[in-house]
Amino acid sequence: MFAWPIRVYYEDTDLSGVVYHASYLRFLERARTEWLRALGFSQERLKDELGVVFTVAGMEIEFRKPARLDDVLEATVAVEGRKRASLNFVQTLRRAGDAGWLLTQARVRVACVALATFKPCALPGEIFAAAENSRI
Repeated sequence: MFAWPIRVYYEDTDLSGVVYHASYLRFLERARTEWLRALGFSQERLKDELGVVFTVAGMEIEFRKPARLDDVLEATVAVEGRKRASLNFVQTLRRAGDAGWLLTQARVRVACVALATFKPCALPGEIFAAAENSRI
């Protein structure tokens, strides 16, 4: 399982200092991007060298406890499954330092699409193999 720290800024919150629900989606996206980078694949490399990009095809998210201004969160990424042209992730957001309370859990399905056509295409072999090694 991959983990990435995220600090909650003022821009992520509503007037009461609680993280606005759409901000959680950005946090999860950042963690997936950093997971990919840790495997040696930047978004730019995928686009420029391999001609593919990922797009979110589906998401199920559960909000359990609120995150607040200045919290440090731990975002996790784990591959739950993979198909020829998609990856399924389980992701969590926990508050760091207080017994790691689970704040949010999400299941995210991303599709691999050809940049030129935006139609589904096979995951590049390197990513397919790396995803297999990252499975939960």
